[in-house]
Amino acid sequence: MTIAVFLVSLLGAMAIGIPIAFALLLCGVALMWHLDMFDAQILAQNVINGADSFPLLAVPFFMLAGEVMNTGGLSKRIVDLALTLVGHVRGGLGYVAIVAACVLSALSGSAVADAAALSALLIPMMVAAGHDKARSGGLIAAAGVIGPIIPPSIGFVIFGVAANLSISKLFLAGIFPGIMVGAALWVTWWWLVRKEQIVPPRRSTRGEVFTALRKAGWALMLPLIILVGLRFGVFTPTEAAVVAAVYSLFVAVVVYRELKPSQIYGVFVTASRTTGVVMFLVAAALVSAWLITVADLPSKVVSLLQPFIGNPMLLMAMIMLLVIVVGTAMDMTPTILILTPVLMPVVKAAGIDPIYFGVLFIINNSIGLVTPPVGTVLNVVAGVARIRMDDVIRGVWPFMLAEFAVMFLMVLFPALVTWPARLLGG
Repeated sequence: MTIAVFLVSLLGAMAIGIPIAFALLLCGVALMWHLDMFDAQILAQNVINGADSFPLLAVPFFMLAGEVMNTGGLSKRIVDLALTLVGHVRGGLGYVAIVAACVLSALSGSAVADAAALSALLIPMMVAAGHDKARSGGLIAAAGVIGPIIPPSIGFVIFGVAANLSISKLFLAGIFPGIMVGAALWVTWWWLVRKEQIVPPRRSTRGEVFTALRKAGWALMLPLIILVGLRFGVFTPTEAAVVAAVYSLFVAVVVYRELKPSQIYGVFVTASRTTGVVMFLVAAALVSAWLITVADLPSKVVSLLQPFIGNPMLLMAMIMLLVIVVGTAMDMTPTILILTPVLMPVVKAAGIDPIYFGVLFIINNSIGLVTPPVGTVLNVVAGVARIRMDDVIRGVWPFMLAEFAVMFLMVLFPALVTWPARLLGG
């Protein structure tokens, strides 16, 4: 009965158009009535406590870093470097998008920010070169979701807080899987464009490559600083977010001088608005998470999944299928916040490594950003590049299937995640 109250209240509120954050609060109220413990004071206290978390301070700073990078020229220089390296091969602009997405993901950790930057910079160039606009938009959307996988990642921060896991370990564990997703996109793009009769641009000279590398050098230093700092314990993930924001602001204003002092206020306002939405969602979801614990909902879910607990691989496959279905209708952050407190006890009962589960869970939720009908990154690409939503959906299918194939490959072979994580984590 408790599971039914939880699902009916949450899905019913969403079905009638209530915003997800308020739907989560309504779900919390419904659970409190069901448990005969309704108290508005407890509700308000849990909303406040939900956002009162030191690790969650990383969210606004990574959001700010992403805004500064796009406005201050860091993203553009990364794309220019990728152009000089792989732009001359057949379908080179697509490879540029994939390489740039992997590098940008190590700067901002936001799929939306990366997709917006790549759409504005590359889609006009790809269309002008003769590539299909829908396919180009689909590639950019699929490449954008690498952002929450390769650290630093806002998704890992939120999951780490919700699951009470080490965010640093999640960051390090996400590096190799993120590269694998990029490799899958590379192979898929090669297969799709192998017969295209498009004349690629000339190969860049060594001097042009060196010049592009020198211009992008300041931007490329940031992921190195963050990963080395995390690996050797110089700073926490929250402090790494502050380093990313301050460093990118310094480079954009002082070194590249593309971010004018008059623009800084607007950048802060944009980052604050996005942060406000995310943090209110987190606070509302943690009310439901607290009530889920009080109602002992996880134990009921464990009993439902008991037949699969003896086979961790089958259980992971079932969980991934569940998250795929949820991802078609719900954005990444609420999915993480709603499902994490429910699924983590199941994962632990089955003896599955929580860090391994976290990586696959975030990969699945990231791909959910491009699964129709509700795909945040799809909407961003369609809006920025002025492509019909139907065309973006048509273009993203082969790349999305390739990403799912990589994810299920990791379900079959957990060592693809756990071994590199142990190697990097020491």
